[in-house]
Amino acid sequence: MGKIDSVCVKFFYENQERLFSERVAENTAEAREFLEDCMAEVFDSRKELEEYMKDEGVDTSDYGDVTEALEVFALPDGRYLYVEA
Repeated sequence: MGKIDSVCVKFFYENQERLFSERVAENTAEAREFLEDCMAEVFDSRKELEEYMKDEGVDTSDYGDVTEALEVFALPDGRYLYVEA
């Protein structure tokens, strides 16, 4: 698992409405604070993400691919951001 960095913050800020019906952050500083408060996780690979979700008991049976979950943001650099809603 990686740490929340500027790539994660910017991507979440720009795409937050995919997961939430209302904006939870009005700027990137608020987005970073939100991600830290909800203990979002960053994964370097899909395999790490899948293992984490399995270990946490997340039901992924509704998805053909775990990256289809609303809580999963595929970052432009190939990593995955998992935000528990």
